[in-house]
Amino acid sequence: MDEDEILIGEGVALSTGAAPVPMRMLSGVIDVLVYGAAAIAVMTVVDNTVAQYLNGAAAAALTIIMIVSLLVLVPALVETLSRGRSLGHLAVGVRTVRDDGGPISFRHAFIRAFVGLIEIYVTLGMIAITASMLSARGKRVGDMLAGTFAMRTRGAPKPQPPVPMPAHLAPWATSADIRRLPDGLALTSRTFLMRAPQLRPDSRARLGTDITARVLEYVSPPPPADAHPEYVIAAVLAARGSREYAIEMRRQERRASEDARVTALPYGLPDA
Repeated sequence: MDEDEILIGEGVALSTGAAPVPMRMLSGVIDVLVYGAAAIAVMTVVDNTVAQYLNGAAAAALTIIMIVSLLVLVPALVETLSRGRSLGHLAVGVRTVRDDGGPISFRHAFIRAFVGLIEIYVTLGMIAITASMLSARGKRVGDMLAGTFAMRTRGAPKPQPPVPMPAHLAPWATSADIRRLPDGLALTSRTFLMRAPQLRPDSRARLGTDITARVLEYVSPPPPADAHPEYVIAAVLAARGSREYAIEMRRQERRASEDARVTALPYGLPDA
């Protein structure tokens, strides 16, 4: 599976739409200008008011605290509360997400902002640009340590809806033994169903027959003899997707039950 893909329950690899390096650079420049300007303005105000009443050590400590707050804590809070979207991200259409595509937490945002203090501000972005150029997902060092990447929110491929179950094949598909399809075959099958109306009739029939034969190697018993190949493929994908979804729901319920048991008080003690 490609690094720029996420594997979903049907065994289908979806493109994550990782933001290209130029887009990330533009987003970073906007954020640096915003936070840098804010830091300079705040430091100027502090120097003209509070700092003149402090000794050298106290003034230096206050300066460090202000820099860390404005360049680390504030960006981390902004990305956490906005679910991965800073001002620069909003401008170019980018969102920071976890490697599995989920929303980031404060821990992810803090690691990115803290490392960014060195790789962006101290080195003028040279480390961040170099790392992004060498990464398949355009990750800078902070993203590598936090387990995140920047995903496009505009112009990115939209996720496809689930494959519907053909009604006349539902009894067979729901009772058949369907093993998990290889990732490549599942993706090929899904792509074929999406693009079938655009194919020439002879190519469509040939590809449908070939893909169906490969899919049925993982299915027992075979479908009705008069079933159309495309309906067979759709039935297998829909049935397998439903089963994977049910398995995941049971796993989450079991995990929630175990978490509740772990956090509960010992038997006999009242839970206030």
